[in-house]
Amino acid sequence: MKMFIAGEWVDRDEKMNVQNPFDGSVIDTVPRGSVDDVAAAVASAVRGAAIMAAMPGYRRFEILRKAADLMQERRDDLGQTITLEEGKVISEGLGEVDRGIQTISLSGEEAKRLYGETIPLDGAPTWTGQLGFTLRVPVGVVAAISPFNFPLNLVCHKVGPAIAGGNSVIIKPASDTPLSALKLTEILLEAGLPPEAIQCVTGSGGTIGDALVADKRIRKVTFTGSMEVGEHICRVAGLKRVTMELGSNSPLIVMPDADMAKVVAGTVSSGFSNAGQVCISAQRVIASKEIYGDYLDALTEGVKALSTGNPLDGTVKMGPMVRAQDAVRVDEWINEAVGAGARTVYGGGFEGAMHNPTIVADVTPDMRISREELFGPAVAVTPFDDIDEAIAMANDSPYGLSASIFTQDIDRAMKFARNVHSGNLMINAGPQWRADLMPYGGLKGSGMGKEGPKYAIEEMTELKMVIYHP
Repeated sequence: MKMFIAGEWVDRDEKMNVQNPFDGSVIDTVPRGSVDDVAAAVASAVRGAAIMAAMPGYRRFEILRKAADLMQERRDDLGQTITLEEGKVISEGLGEVDRGIQTISLSGEEAKRLYGETIPLDGAPTWTGQLGFTLRVPVGVVAAISPFNFPLNLVCHKVGPAIAGGNSVIIKPASDTPLSALKLTEILLEAGLPPEAIQCVTGSGGTIGDALVADKRIRKVTFTGSMEVGEHICRVAGLKRVTMELGSNSPLIVMPDADMAKVVAGTVSSGFSNAGQVCISAQRVIASKEIYGDYLDALTEGVKALSTGNPLDGTVKMGPMVRAQDAVRVDEWINEAVGAGARTVYGGGFEGAMHNPTIVADVTPDMRISREELFGPAVAVTPFDDIDEAIAMANDSPYGLSASIFTQDIDRAMKFARNVHSGNLMINAGPQWRADLMPYGGLKGSGMGKEGPKYAIEEMTELKMVIYHP
């Protein structure tokens, strides 16, 4: 596919292969963009921002509604594209398309709801009849830098609110998975979005990323990725609005009164969907010593039911990781933990990019598989004595994106909610649960700002204070 810059689909002599993680085959190529391409995209986006700022909210709604309709018509193609370039099983690929449709639809609805408020200036001692009100206006040009693991829906979470808020947007998709973003760009253009209101520049983040976020004409950067890259972007960006959706190593606490069937289902769905390559995957399972053995036995049976293989096969429950070197890394971390005293209860081993779903027990909090972000198909299980110790373990992390607890005790649940340092808190569900309309974001090293169309639009608009003096 070509990339889209300055109202045109353009190609370059230098290409990047887009590979199927399952068998390594090349499914397409995209241009390797340059710093000059970024400059052209930004110049075009500045013109596009002026067009979008003058566009009525209802027209922005119509464009996004039409885009959602087109996504629905092309659901099968988009789902297969996600599976081919990213490796998640086809049911998850189609599910991501459904979520992307919701995200774009929600963004369209919010385009009609950008309003300010009257300010009670008569509450000030200096009031002499002034009338005060606020206006919400677009920031201008938004840079949207997306990750590989949700190559459509996480782009929608950036592009939809940017357009709804009256901005232009420059997409920098992940190098491994650019096709979904390019197809979304096609759809938005077909839906009536002005050509200079959107750019999609493909290429290496190391080459074009700094040029994009450093440009002073960019007024907002929204990024999903690792904590290390997020910190780098914040340093380079300077005085810009930033939303950082960064890493995690989400804890899942299992109390002795938990419903074991719910716990196992929540651990399997949260720990192994998309081969564990989700920011809010269940990585650290903190299980009460009272039910520790029973939980491991039940979880083993649940994980055994996960069939692996070609993600296009509808019977397969878990596909490959996006890159073979990531499977190598995951296996290294597992073996490192086992060498330090942990044990593999089930799984282990890999072939190519396909790492087997794995349960590692007797993990201590100082092991890398517990302290850092694994981003792979394994869960690390650690025993605890009481709720206070479990909460302390959950908080012993530089991250704070999502956490969960399974318990039938409301007091324990509320203690967890009040005291665990996390932006998303699940009670009797795995940490990976997310509705696309909710405010979503992390604490500590997991980032700043919120996604969810209503909340993202607030981050992509400015508030102006107007005071009328009689």
